[in-house]
Amino acid sequence: MALIQRFAELVVRAGINVQPGQGVVLHTDTAHLEIARAITRAAYEAGAAWVEPLWSDGPMRRAAVENATVEQLSAVRPWALSRIEQWRDEGAAWIRLLGEPDPHLLDGLDPAKVAAGPAAETQAMRRAVFDGLRWTVVGAPNPGWAREVFGEPDVDRLWKAVGTAMRLDLDDPVEAWRERAAVLAERGRLLDALDLSELRYVGDGTDLTVGLLPRSRWTGGGLVDRDGFAYLPNIPTEEVFTSPDRDQADGVLRVTRPVVIGGRVVTGLRVRLTGGLITEVSADEGADVVRAHLDTDEGARRLGEVALVDRDSRIARTGVVFHNMLFDENAACHVAWGQSFPFAVAGGTEKTEQQRADLGLNMSSVHTDVVVGGEGLTVSGRGPRGTVTIIRDDEWVL
Repeated sequence: MALIQRFAELVVRAGINVQPGQGVVLHTDTAHLEIARAITRAAYEAGAAWVEPLWSDGPMRRAAVENATVEQLSAVRPWALSRIEQWRDEGAAWIRLLGEPDPHLLDGLDPAKVAAGPAAETQAMRRAVFDGLRWTVVGAPNPGWAREVFGEPDVDRLWKAVGTAMRLDLDDPVEAWRERAAVLAERGRLLDALDLSELRYVGDGTDLTVGLLPRSRWTGGGLVDRDGFAYLPNIPTEEVFTSPDRDQADGVLRVTRPVVIGGRVVTGLRVRLTGGLITEVSADEGADVVRAHLDTDEGARRLGEVALVDRDSRIARTGVVFHNMLFDENAACHVAWGQSFPFAVAGGTEKTEQQRADLGLNMSSVHTDVVVGGEGLTVSGRGPRGTVTIIRDDEWVL
């Protein structure tokens, strides 16, 4: 399939920007075998020294949740931690394929066990990418994901929507992403120049004010690693984002798109924050798994990201609810609770974890994005110039 080949080349060339002699770790579900094979071939053709697939599988995950204890599911595995450290030290690149083959596979199971996982490994992986390991996360179409989106396993229709969102329909997707990245980076520079101290999101069911850090920096369009190589951590990406002050968030938000947490679909989510903490949760479906997720660790109830996306997003223009947060978060404005980004504050990547915490960044083993934007949403910022409107009725006006 030609589209799969274009997908693989985009992931390798623009996503992780593989360099000759570099190792590649490919984290994928068994449902993505054909796509994983195409990415592996593209990586070797780009000069990769090795490609190591890490396989996951939904039925195996369900077997674990049904039979293992929370302690067993969360146990520290020293050999896995050592492997992650070696990838980092060797300068490997990491690809993660998303796209739930069976989004309802874990329905009905114990929420605490669904939310459990190897937190130490998640934190080690985050430290590795913060220390310079290049990484990219992309959505891989499959019948189960297509059924969740369209009500039937129409993979061709899903590929069309994903292709539009990822610019695979253009003559040169890699160059198209470089151009889009430049637009998003310029938005980040405009926001940095405002020196904002807080953001306010106002829309149907949402009125949330979030404090920003004095050294906050906005990022959009991709990152550059410690060796100077540009890459796209997410494909697609339509956001500009930063990390807020973990102790300053007050108000209510209404989540406008479904979110999958621990394999469970959550709909109609509503959240209240007070003094930086998530204090109330309700939902039409899945509130129990959200509450269990928020009990993961001390930082799970505090925000780690605020992000701005407008209606010009290609994902928004598809009119599709992808039921995949990688795509849905890039359709409209969103926030995330959990882990902050060290690069979101000046000099943050050179700090220790304790120093990052002292700056006001949040520390957690989770990072969960939820969409609050869409039609009618307005986002304003307050700074030395007073109050500035950034997005009005889902349109970028800054």
